[in-house]
Amino acid sequence: MKLLLIVLFMNIAPAPQKEVEKAVEQLRLLMVTPDRKGLEDLAHEELTYGHSGGKVESKKEFVETLVSGKSVFRKIELKDQKIVVAGNTAVVRHRLEADTFDGGVPNTIRLHIVLVWVKEKNFWKLLARQAVKLP
Repeated sequence: MKLLLIVLFMNIAPAPQKEVEKAVEQLRLLMVTPDRKGLEDLAHEELTYGHSGGKVESKKEFVETLVSGKSVFRKIELKDQKIVVAGNTAVVRHRLEADTFDGGVPNTIRLHIVLVWVKEKNFWKLLARQAVKLP
């Protein structure tokens, strides 16, 4: 009976890696369809959001850039994602391919991304992000 309960619990309780995977997917969806509350809830208060051009935004700037329409993502695809969880910290690396429409100009971007997530009160929060342009 004990073994059965352990097996059932293991199937119900998500592994930390799966939780982080869900948070990354939530971020992807919120970047395509920005929602102020959703973005604010997902981002850590000390967020540093680094762009491939060198610009670094705070949480407030990151949220405002998306919600205001200054930065528009029409489609985002994530590829080759790898997640490493160490305690309450997770590092996610992936390739991002996106169709954008910034300033009324359509564009396609291809980036390497590294994300750092921290678990706070049972929720994964985005602490840092850095993008690098692919050749």
